[in-house]
Amino acid sequence: MKNPETPFDQKRRSFLKLSGLLGLGAASAALLPAEKAEAFLFGRKEYKVTKTRLAMGTFVAMTAIHPSRDEAEEAIGLAFEEIDRLNTMLTHYEKTSPIGSLNGGGKLEAAPQEVLELVARSLYYNRETGGAFDITVKPLVDLYKNSLAVDHIPTEAEINQTLKLVGSENIHFQSGSLLFGKSEMAITLDGIAKGYIVDRASEVLRAGGVANHLINAGGDIRTSGKAAGGKAWTVAIQDPAKTKEYPDIITMQDGAIATSGNYEIYYDKEKLFHHIINSRTGHSPQLASSVTVVAPTVMDADALATSVFVMEPVAGIQFINRQADCECFVIGKDGDVKHSAGWQV
Repeated sequence: MKNPETPFDQKRRSFLKLSGLLGLGAASAALLPAEKAEAFLFGRKEYKVTKTRLAMGTFVAMTAIHPSRDEAEEAIGLAFEEIDRLNTMLTHYEKTSPIGSLNGGGKLEAAPQEVLELVARSLYYNRETGGAFDITVKPLVDLYKNSLAVDHIPTEAEINQTLKLVGSENIHFQSGSLLFGKSEMAITLDGIAKGYIVDRASEVLRAGGVANHLINAGGDIRTSGKAAGGKAWTVAIQDPAKTKEYPDIITMQDGAIATSGNYEIYYDKEKLFHHIINSRTGHSPQLASSVTVVAPTVMDADALATSVFVMEPVAGIQFINRQADCECFVIGKDGDVKHSAGWQV
């Protein structure tokens, strides 16, 4: 999910593809521009201010529509500070972060409220989706990444052994602390944290008086109010194969949208092993290329897009049809398109 592509976006896409194939760390960001800022005056009383920065392992673009350029820029700066604060807290890539500490020791005492909220919401979606959404798949992700980095395809025996470490029922809350019920367990919040952080950044913009804005964090998008000239925000769905026009374009005002796809982070050329994993089978689902979900919050859209991808198209669409204020758009592996009953057409 993204706005019409620019050369800057093309660089971002190339960087993410390399990151998925080679497991590059944050240091690789130095290869690309760190920030881009623009401001345009529409009429006499309206500025469109856009700033794009590297954050959360992707490029995050914020666009604000506001009478004051300075106030818009200040609010955007504060929103980026919130993104950095939360990302430092919720990342599993740093051993010293709260999530890194939990993964390393199996316990996180006096866990930050944000961590408790996000893990609780993750467990809610694990129950609601019948296990399709599961933050405990990190050991499987690591197996994929580490094995394929040395050209070794994980065996069924290796996958089944790793599956013993997976299961959200083994995450426990205890007086403000988090504990794992099994040793060597680990969690990843990659399927929900980015959406949560984008929602919080949107709250910062609104608190700063910027009601009209759009945040695009690598396809996790939050829209609020109206675009320039009082128009609705326009969002295009990306073709996973990059060979056609956008499969669909929708308009939004207050809402959220997120996309999960096998083209985002994958570990083999055939995309049989990618970052979305079915916690019941230990394998990456193969029937969809991308799933886009519209929901009230980006956090929910993020988690639901991953869940529908795991459920696979027919079951996933049936599930979304039962969710209030949610819709989905699924592009199958063969390029066929399906969508929920209320998808905007």
